[in-house]
Amino acid sequence: MARILITGSSDGLGQLAAKRLIANGHSVVLHARNASRANDTTKACPGAETVLIADLSSLSETKRMADEVNKLGAFDCIIHNAGLYRGPARMTQDGIPALAVVNTLAPYVLTSLITRPKRIVFLSSEMHQSGSSKNLDDALWVSRGEKPYSEGTAYCDSKLHNVMFAKAFARRWNDVQVNALDPGWVATKMGGSSAPDDPEASVQSYVMLAEGQEKLAKTTGRYFGPGKVLEKESPVSYDEQKQERLLDLLAAFSGVKKPE
Repeated sequence: MARILITGSSDGLGQLAAKRLIANGHSVVLHARNASRANDTTKACPGAETVLIADLSSLSETKRMADEVNKLGAFDCIIHNAGLYRGPARMTQDGIPALAVVNTLAPYVLTSLITRPKRIVFLSSEMHQSGSSKNLDDALWVSRGEKPYSEGTAYCDSKLHNVMFAKAFARRWNDVQVNALDPGWVATKMGGSSAPDDPEASVQSYVMLAEGQEKLAKTTGRYFGPGKVLEKESPVSYDEQKQERLLDLLAAFSGVKKPE
């Protein structure tokens, strides 16, 4: 039996994956951004170990959640499933867009502060192929700010960051299987009702990477798609100097030391 934490698991694919993992006999810790959603999540997944509450658009709450996770003890797998897609900048108390905090800063902070698990999964998207590294030194939109904010640019860049995380942490930790996952375009709140992909194929990839038992899941630093298939990632994601620039930026902004 594995012990698995899934962020952003109050609905959508995160919750579907949680239910499958619970059915497979694993201990699953869920996450919701507020008490109301946590209550709904508890009802939807009665077999879960517990539900953690933290708004990952807040740096301070993200750090608090990392402390709470560590108090629960060791985990076999952490799936960074939480993410934002559409909408305005929604500048946070930290002075950056909510999407930049949830999609880029939070997974960095949680990975850096939580006791190292055996497996880590960063949720990406096929749209990371349109992400760019030209604004890597302002990945959190600190300098650009709200006026020039573009939800499309911000999302694609953040999903590129997630693939870069998988490669950067896989290089650092040879005892951890660290991978990125594109769950596909599925009819969820984020994907919309017209999304064409099969959620079952997405759940298969979540479960395979969470359990880590299949031969393909024992790889590291790779990028998977739905249906347990390896996909080709953006060439930009392989650039180790750019990976380090991104980590350095996030470490400086968050005050959380870059893991070695």
